[in-house]
Amino acid sequence: MDELDIRHDDGVLRLTMNRPARLNAMTAALGDRLAEEVEHAAARDDVRVVLLSGAGNAFSSGAELTGADPHEDFDVTSLDRANRIVRAIVALPQPCVAAVQGVAAGVGCSTALACDLVVAAESASFLLAFSRIGLMPDGGATATVAASVGRARAMRLALLGEALSAGDAYAAGLVSHLVADADLDVTVAGLLARLAAGPSLALTATKRAVNAATLGGLHEALERERTGQTLLLRTQDAAEGMRAFVEKRPPRFVGT
Repeated sequence: MDELDIRHDDGVLRLTMNRPARLNAMTAALGDRLAEEVEHAAARDDVRVVLLSGAGNAFSSGAELTGADPHEDFDVTSLDRANRIVRAIVALPQPCVAAVQGVAAGVGCSTALACDLVVAAESASFLLAFSRIGLMPDGGATATVAASVGRARAMRLALLGEALSAGDAYAAGLVSHLVADADLDVTVAGLLARLAAGPSLALTATKRAVNAATLGGLHEALERERTGQTLLLRTQDAAEGMRAFVEKRPPRFVGT
């Protein structure tokens, strides 16, 4: 089974993370493929809008954590992969829409929030769970979340690792649309059709202007996250946090 389902019709490029049994957890292969497809879409005249979604009951639970020592599978390449995905989405000339049902956590949350429109089903939840495993947010989340909900709410989400329900995310301005689960597909289809039929040059200019006004510091944020996360990945707390996550137990952090 292909980890990324790719479909194209009527000007819409649909990219669906396709690991439903693992809540679409992000592997290296999936992340690389997702970034490549978004990057390539930028130069495609037959793509007028891009949709990101997840198969099954989740958008994405974040980075794949498995094995006895999951921290050994993470290094700077993991950060570069997350940053590449976010840069590709933000730089994409065409509008990019995220359809979110179930959990969007970690890099999955960062990916969704980099999109221009985020349609959240009532079952959706948004979670910057990095602090729970001894890490800090990455994938530009320190910039995109603060730009949407302000410093105080961003600190609460990032420091406490609290899940934000779809309703609360909409009320806080983190997502653009809130719909019943049963209405997600039809709502997204309507938005895609409207964007695909819209004035592409005007939409591109609008996206660039809004991103310049609100995410002008994204590059610097990505570099800060890369530096901070690289250091944190070498700590005992990160190793303990990832082991505890895999073993489904509370972590015992010691501050080293």
